[in-house]
Amino acid sequence: RRPLLERAVAAALEDCSPSSVRWNYENGLILSALWACGENEGSGIKPGGEELLSAVKQRIDALIDSGGSISGYRKDEFNIDQVNAGKVVLSLWKRYGEERYRKAVLALLSQMAEHPRTASGSFWHKKIYPHQVWLDGLYMAGPFLARCAREFANPALLDDVCAQLLKARDTMRDPGTGLYFHARDESKAMPWSNPTTGLSPHVWGRAVGWLAMALADTLPLLHSSHPQRGEILAMFPSLMAAVARAQDDSGLWHQVLDQPGREGNYLETSASAMFAYALLKGLRLGYLVDSDPPGLGRAAAAAMEALASQRVRLDGAGRFHLSGICKVAGLGGSPYRDGSFAYYVNEPVVADDYKGTGPYILALNESLALGDP
Repeated sequence: RRPLLERAVAAALEDCSPSSVRWNYENGLILSALWACGENEGSGIKPGGEELLSAVKQRIDALIDSGGSISGYRKDEFNIDQVNAGKVVLSLWKRYGEERYRKAVLALLSQMAEHPRTASGSFWHKKIYPHQVWLDGLYMAGPFLARCAREFANPALLDDVCAQLLKARDTMRDPGTGLYFHARDESKAMPWSNPTTGLSPHVWGRAVGWLAMALADTLPLLHSSHPQRGEILAMFPSLMAAVARAQDDSGLWHQVLDQPGREGNYLETSASAMFAYALLKGLRLGYLVDSDPPGLGRAAAAAMEALASQRVRLDGAGRFHLSGICKVAGLGGSPYRDGSFAYYVNEPVVADDYKGTGPYILALNESLALGDP
């Protein structure tokens, strides 16, 4: 794993340079992955430790000025995706103590304090998607708010994160499979929403991946006495057992998880990497138990082997590439995205997208932390 991670990190640093970095959730994801590798000094990768953390700092510094203003960020969009990169800024503030980082974090917290919500209390995904909850958003804001709860001594933020996760469990989970639908329109006004439940039509792999990572990253921030810790602690293994059951014999997972045998469905890389990361982190921290069933350790190992053998390519110069990544998928908007099976399987499939390489780097890093060199 170590040589593979070194190549993946080198490619990410080249692709996400100080001149090309942008404030969005994809860049936040890849920088979070690089930061995690830098903190894991026991991995032995190069660059590692302070050198890698400094490289992440250099990229964020290209986006945040001395007064804490964030280039490319607009609060009035109320776009929950735009909060994801705040986790890296929070880490920079804690390590380097620069006031501009604290101000940037407070600006993002200000957005979430005013962020519109559904009638039942869940954050809208974006202002342009009123009354809609997407699983993606649970990852974009949840771990950030959970960390801010600790850093700013504001336990209400953590209570809110737990409430958001449990609302998704209660309203978006398919009781038959234990998997979760991509989105819910609480107003039931969107043509893609079920008129009874408000749910979107299908279980999209990467959306479930976002949820899995949200749980894996939030649980370590829940102190043992938190009143919702038991429910969140039960939600995570329940989800990951369902994920393991949905795994293809190849070791990967399908783009549309509730249609595994349907013609046109394909094995998708970003969701597979997300599931591998969540499984490995959950096993390392003891939130998941490798019993049989469900054999979660075997599921993680199979996923890592499949990603390395089926999706990683080194070009003639030895540079790392990761293929088979769904470029983007959403609901509504213009042109209109109807959430149908045909929609999901016909979105472009690309290589080296941060939504795949970020989780894969995180998974490789977790694998090394578990002692798999």
